[in-house]
Amino acid sequence: MKTDIEIARETVLKRIYEVGKSIGIPEEDLIPYGHYMAKVPYELLQKKRDNKKKLILVTAITPTRAGIGKTTTSVGLALGLQQLGHNAIPALREPSLGVCFGMKGGAAGGGHAQVLPMEDINLHFTGDFHAITSANNMISALVDNHQHFERASGKQLKSINWRRVLDVNDRTLRQIVTGLGGIGNGDVAEAGFDITPASELMAILCLAENREDLQERIGNIYLGYDHNNDPVYVRDLGVEGAMAVLMKDAIHPNLVQTTENTPAFIHGGPFANIAHGCNSVLATKMAMNYADYTITEAGFGADLGAEKFFNIKCRKAGLNPDLTVIVATSQALKLHGGVALDDIKLPNIEGLKLGMKNLERHIENMQGFGQTVMVTFNQYAFDTTEEMNFVSKWCKEKGVEFAVNDSFMKGGKGATELAQKVVDVIENNPSGPLQFTYDLEDSIYEKLDKIAKKIYRADGIKMDSKALKKLKRIEKYGMSELPVCVAKTQSSFTDNAKILGAPTGGFVIHFEDLLINNGAGFIVARAGSIMRMPGLPKEPQANKIMFKDGQIEGLS
Repeated sequence: MKTDIEIARETVLKRIYEVGKSIGIPEEDLIPYGHYMAKVPYELLQKKRDNKKKLILVTAITPTRAGIGKTTTSVGLALGLQQLGHNAIPALREPSLGVCFGMKGGAAGGGHAQVLPMEDINLHFTGDFHAITSANNMISALVDNHQHFERASGKQLKSINWRRVLDVNDRTLRQIVTGLGGIGNGDVAEAGFDITPASELMAILCLAENREDLQERIGNIYLGYDHNNDPVYVRDLGVEGAMAVLMKDAIHPNLVQTTENTPAFIHGGPFANIAHGCNSVLATKMAMNYADYTITEAGFGADLGAEKFFNIKCRKAGLNPDLTVIVATSQALKLHGGVALDDIKLPNIEGLKLGMKNLERHIENMQGFGQTVMVTFNQYAFDTTEEMNFVSKWCKEKGVEFAVNDSFMKGGKGATELAQKVVDVIENNPSGPLQFTYDLEDSIYEKLDKIAKKIYRADGIKMDSKALKKLKRIEKYGMSELPVCVAKTQSSFTDNAKILGAPTGGFVIHFEDLLINNGAGFIVARAGSIMRMPGLPKEPQANKIMFKDGQIEGLS
């Protein structure tokens, strides 16, 4: 089997103006980044077409460290629909350099179901992450500058909550001290870095409707509080316009192509374990404007990405998916069935059966949102017919449609079964109106408690003194009606990564801190020991990435 990068390299790409032209975007409307990538001005959304578009969410069961293959499935489903003669476009997130050079490697799909040019998408792409990083750290510099010059005026911030970001996994930057070397270098202060996908500016980019909304949201960013314990926002420094200017191009969705030369939109990249985990509203709506079927994904398992997709993104953007597709793999099912990590690629029907409880939990949760659900089995070469038949029969007994996805090996032709069943389900039994986990009128505590009980099946929640102190501040500042964004391990329904399967009761979700993301419009609740700046593994993917005979190797 050829590697992802070999398959990508052998694909003859179309010029990006041809890709745009295929869905009705004139060449003069594109902002090209080389021959094969372009930005599509969000203003084109003003030229709306009919509203009979179908939106499909691709999510997954609780993943393994190897992932589940949501991006591969999303691209494959779009290709399968194209094979059946339907106009289908995936709307996906951008990869992070931290992930590409850290644990996972590339994040542009896999095999014959990729978005291309994969090297560029996995590296610096069109510079969106860099724009966000620069704007985020410019805010930090401006806050420090304010502190320096207002030292004697009493107008300094008493507490600064804003952190710097970098799109590199670097554990040594989690907590730092700035301002060393004398008074000319600013005040000595504790500070720290998160990874760029966790930046509030990333969330703002993904939820903003236009540049004016972007600028207003940036102005609403909560920086900390002053000596009177009153909140201080970016707008109080008068720099929200400058930050929006830094992100002037980043707000436009990116157009690329698949391994079968069909269009794909990629824009924004928040992680679902530490942020809200969805691509931009603008990219999703752009795809819906030009496709009959739009396929979008939400990060990690459905308890994280999908929950936030519904409770945050759909609520704010007025979206209502017609169908939710849950991706499962034999490896993940066996892991949740108690099979050792080193053995999950081996046949083990009993371990697979025990792992079905995890899939069942995710199905129930998605149905709780009012969603029609179907399951797709992301096929690997080592999967047995017996295992696939068992999952198929199990789904049939649960009244849930099932299909095997073999787009990794066969591209669109390997996903036609999945695509046809998606079309049939949407035609005959589309999802109803969304039913949210909580009401915005609920307190922050009640919202988190409802998520813990309804989605994770916990007995409830517990807040540390730090979180409780922030809770009082949130209530004082009138932010209690904001939705919540849980930051927790992606490996478990609990806040303990070692507890697999589908535990019911006997545990609580332990929240250590609450972070006010007033510009993005939600409160981040950090559960357990989750880190917003990941570290590198013992053998990072960077060790495998190099030039060989003038070509990039290892970026897959």
